[in-house]
Amino acid sequence: MTQAQARKRHAQLVEEIHAHDYAYYVEAQPKISDRDYDRLYHELLELEKIFPELAAPDSPSQRVGGEPLSEFKSVRHSVPMLSLDNTYSEEEIRDFVKRLEKLLSGEKLDWIVEPKLDGVAISLRYENGVLVTGATRGNGTEGDDVTANLKTIRSVPLKVQSGAGILPAKDRLEACPTMLEVRGEVFMPVAGFEKLNAERKAAGEELYGNPRNTAAGSLKQLDPKLVAKRPLDIVVYNLGKVESASAHPKTHTEVLDWLKSLGFKTPEKIWHCHSADELISAINELDKVRKNFPYETDGAVIKLNSFAQRERAGFTAKAPRWAIAYKYAAEQAETKLNGITIQVGRTGALTPVAELEPIFLAGSTISRATLHNEDEIKRKDIRIGDTVVIEKAGEVIPAVISVVEAKRPRNAGPFDFEKFLHGKCPVCGGKISRDPDYSAWRCENLQCPAQATRRLEFFTARGALDIESVGGIVADKLVERNLVREPLDLFELKLEQLATLNLGNEESPRTYGEKNATKAIAAIERAKTFPLSRWIFALAIPDAGKTTAQDLAKFHETIDGVAKSQLLKDILDYHEKISELPGLRRENPERHERLKKEIAEVADRLIASHFAAPSKKRSGAGFQPAGGQDARPTKKAEKELGIVTKVGPVVAKSVLDFFASQNGKQILRRMKELEIHPASEKISATKAAGLPFAGKTFVLTGTLPTMTREKATDEIRARGGGVAGAVSNNTDFVVAGEEAGSKLEKARKLGIKILPEKEFLAMLGSGSKDTQKKTGELF
Repeated sequence: MTQAQARKRHAQLVEEIHAHDYAYYVEAQPKISDRDYDRLYHELLELEKIFPELAAPDSPSQRVGGEPLSEFKSVRHSVPMLSLDNTYSEEEIRDFVKRLEKLLSGEKLDWIVEPKLDGVAISLRYENGVLVTGATRGNGTEGDDVTANLKTIRSVPLKVQSGAGILPAKDRLEACPTMLEVRGEVFMPVAGFEKLNAERKAAGEELYGNPRNTAAGSLKQLDPKLVAKRPLDIVVYNLGKVESASAHPKTHTEVLDWLKSLGFKTPEKIWHCHSADELISAINELDKVRKNFPYETDGAVIKLNSFAQRERAGFTAKAPRWAIAYKYAAEQAETKLNGITIQVGRTGALTPVAELEPIFLAGSTISRATLHNEDEIKRKDIRIGDTVVIEKAGEVIPAVISVVEAKRPRNAGPFDFEKFLHGKCPVCGGKISRDPDYSAWRCENLQCPAQATRRLEFFTARGALDIESVGGIVADKLVERNLVREPLDLFELKLEQLATLNLGNEESPRTYGEKNATKAIAAIERAKTFPLSRWIFALAIPDAGKTTAQDLAKFHETIDGVAKSQLLKDILDYHEKISELPGLRRENPERHERLKKEIAEVADRLIASHFAAPSKKRSGAGFQPAGGQDARPTKKAEKELGIVTKVGPVVAKSVLDFFASQNGKQILRRMKELEIHPASEKISATKAAGLPFAGKTFVLTGTLPTMTREKATDEIRARGGGVAGAVSNNTDFVVAGEEAGSKLEKARKLGIKILPEKEFLAMLGSGSKDTQKKTGELF
């Protein structure tokens, strides 16, 4: 795989994983199984392992999870709520144990196995024994303050008891700590879920899909009175931060005993093991008994019992080294495929969905399952009328796994995607075509209502133009009433149009209202002068994610400047010419020499146009011979040339092609007509060279006490520095917070300057000249 191919695939994976993170953690509506998510994530990690430069700060590998829900105030966790690495095989468990035995050589290890609840991760904070804050995991560093909702759960103690009498006398906690954080999982008991659905069925209301999503949706409610009607429960199994305790448990089993003594509900059953064989035996035993638990489980958690050993084992950037989650094989069942329907996404992608004979599986009734795409249907030879095997992977998402060919009807013919749709979009009737780069058919009509709704939701999302008051059902109705066909139509909406918008139906009308409409119009008006990077991202340009949008905005004054960018043209030209060099010296020496001069000229233009004057010393344009053949320029040579590009040829081509298209030209024209003028974020060459962090590369690791990684990244970038996801010889500084992992160790080995947060903050305030560098950096 070439670097360009890797970059393109990495961008696709980042977008997919972020979308699934948002669906799972923010919307509580997962679109794929845990196993499929893990496959995407592991593919991304492998790409970053081969191409470390892809590990940008916005990569899912640099983070734990998704963004906090917007309806509640954000709360910063005193100790990060990390996720666990997953495994699906016994062999990987043995490998995990061997790694820890090697890491803690000569030490006797004992392990705990406990059920992995399928619920919502929660942190409870007690001060002087009284519950003061309850928060969701959120992105692992910050979560939502759902204290009022958690107080409605009767198994959550509002005041904790004494822990005396549980620990050995010499280590006994005679009173509750001054500050205590406990971690656990909120869930909806299976019996409570079934009762709730029975009540909804009797009332003629739509049934809930499964206990996990219902629990998550309940915690999102703003009215605690409504939450109090839901049969929620909690199990706690870990500690966060503990202050002023007379003694502290030394093992996980002591923690569970202590938590139980304080009045918390702890895991139904745990196993104490001393070897890999015992762990596997415990996992198999758990699988047999877990159906008797009052809550749903999807696996087993394996963790070291000793806290001292956990501390020595340490953490990676994402997860503790001393724990792992084993996922059980998903439940399967057979049912009939009655039909196939096609859904239309934001980009026009047509996704086939199986319409099934309803069947009860893993706690809920399944009537639909994803078929992914045309290639997947062909590979599995799925036909309408087939008896299919469905799997509730992760015990949440249904998928068609295979076909029971012995039960296939004689008249069941192969599924022809194009013929089935008669060559037309199922929503708008527009022409469809097969995307040559992906396993997808797309609707070519950009005015398709289905696409319009999805694009409008993306355009108005918090990470884009932050007009969330017109998302969700409002977006659906705006498109349905033909008030908005494309996102820019928002800027022509009138107050009365929004105020009278019917969010219900003709039988049960529900208007948006003047108060909401006034807020929405104000938000729309504010967006006209939002920063250029937010606009580039909101336009959903292929391969241009949030970080890329920020990079583009640094070097362009206006949206027109991006559309006609000589910088992007030069990047394309530069990489196209470089690709011709290998092997050319012997085949065509004259062309080889001429091309070297042309590359040097392009490099000069790049530097002269966007940085300081080009270096007079070119040394063969910075290219080094390798084995008799000319290769790509070395990283050192590229730095000498000032060509260190984070925006590569794939992105450059995507951006230029987007604005050269008919749709792109229309967007630029309408933005002028609507007087939309995104705020410039461009940094001049002179200013860039004079910024305190110019040319310096930072790596962030661990949790900073007073600022998020996003904030630290913004501060570094604002001062001209770059932030990388991995430590290398090119790293200038490593900013290390609490529980820093392998990056910190690597930095020490390489002799890289390590900055604790206090020193980093001082550097931010002083604009220290020792962080400056003479040469600039392109993107």
